[in-house]
Amino acid sequence: MKVLITGGNGFLGRYFVKHWNGKGHDVLTLGRGDNSDIRCDIKEEVPEIDEDLDYVIHIAGKAHSIPKTKADEEDFYKVNVNGTANLLKGLENKRIKGFMFISSVAVYGAKDGSDITEKNELKATDSYGKTKIEAEKIITEWGFEQKITVSIIRPPLILGKNAPGNLGKMITGIEKGRYFNIDNGKAKRSVVLAEDLAEFSTELITIGGVYNLTDGFNASFHQLSDVISKTKNKQKVKNMPLWLAKGIAKTGDFIEMILKKEAPFSTKKLKQMTTDLTFSSNKATTVGWRPKKVVTNVELWIN
Repeated sequence: MKVLITGGNGFLGRYFVKHWNGKGHDVLTLGRGDNSDIRCDIKEEVPEIDEDLDYVIHIAGKAHSIPKTKADEEDFYKVNVNGTANLLKGLENKRIKGFMFISSVAVYGAKDGSDITEKNELKATDSYGKTKIEAEKIITEWGFEQKITVSIIRPPLILGKNAPGNLGKMITGIEKGRYFNIDNGKAKRSVVLAEDLAEFSTELITIGGVYNLTDGFNASFHQLSDVISKTKNKQKVKNMPLWLAKGIAKTGDFIEMILKKEAPFSTKKLKQMTTDLTFSSNKATTVGWRPKKVVTNVELWIN
């Protein structure tokens, strides 16, 4: 099979390229870097794709972050929406069997909740979530018009080697002795291994549909931090009482109000660390999703 993967040189993209190459498929990558087979900045231009493809996996996009300026907000739209539209234009009149898009559970706009399913309303209000919703819509309509099977994956926190974002910050904090669990780290989060997403893609891309993909276990902050500290040979992560955390968070709120910039710790971040936010992947299990449990496969995501 001939497979095009956008964002193939990024954190998650590298897992997909490795997996599809390992299955003996002919993989082409599309991205801005010199090492991409098709070099193109899709947020600015339509890619020139000169051959038919069996499958396309669209991973390239602006990662989840808090925009600090209006320009940052606009960049989410340029990359995640305009970039997707330009890619689809470049695929016009190509014979394609299946298209896969890596979206995010951020489309639900949920700050807390348990076992959120694909039937939940998409209520994202942040730039990242809203642009992922828009990209999903564009792709779904395009797939219907072109009679192409479309698969949309909505993963939660993705774990893998050198993972960016909050996981990387958590590991660094534990290594330096600066990370604390709050309220005994009881809050649970859905997570998934990057390797599992890549491995399942070869099956799911032929099926189509929208799926949450998690490891189905929903580890607590305590469980994750315990695994990290043991693997890194660091002392067990200490607990911060909730009353103390609330006091520190209020100080952070005051700093944000006065300086108009994000504080290291605030009431918003405290809520994120003390409330459950989990997603159900039961729908995916009906089509063969059998993920590995994150906390018992440490070697796959901790350096």
